[in-house]
Amino acid sequence: MSLKQRLTDDMKAAMKSGEKDRLGVIRLINAAIKQKEVDERIELDDAQVVAVLDKMVKQRKDSVSQYENASREDLAAVERAEIAVIEAYLPAKMDEAAIVAAIESAIAESGAAGPADMGKLMAVLKPKLAGQADMGQVSALVKKRLAP
Repeated sequence: MSLKQRLTDDMKAAMKSGEKDRLGVIRLINAAIKQKEVDERIELDDAQVVAVLDKMVKQRKDSVSQYENASREDLAAVERAEIAVIEAYLPAKMDEAAIVAAIESAIAESGAAGPADMGKLMAVLKPKLAGQADMGQVSALVKKRLAP
């Protein structure tokens, strides 16, 4: 079952069971997916849907930190609840050892040798690790690995 179909089924289930908060977040997800499809005039596949979900999680994490800095724990709690619902649709996160293994295989594939090849290496890694790893962490590990 595609991710979009799963979202639709979960939305129907949330409507039937009266889960208003969950329903609201799923509707936000569907709206973001539909907006991307309309803007780019394409039908999103699962990988592109995961990218949309990643972006939504990142936005909410930024909001949480801003709300916490402003001492608005009530609003931060709402954002955290939305993050939990969105993350349920993301693939499981990779641990550091799996990320390092992916970096090593990408180095072998791309022939990256030093810091100047970081862009080339990240271009190979990004599609493979999208949604499965924090790209900031991947970037830091790549820098460390390619350091002279």
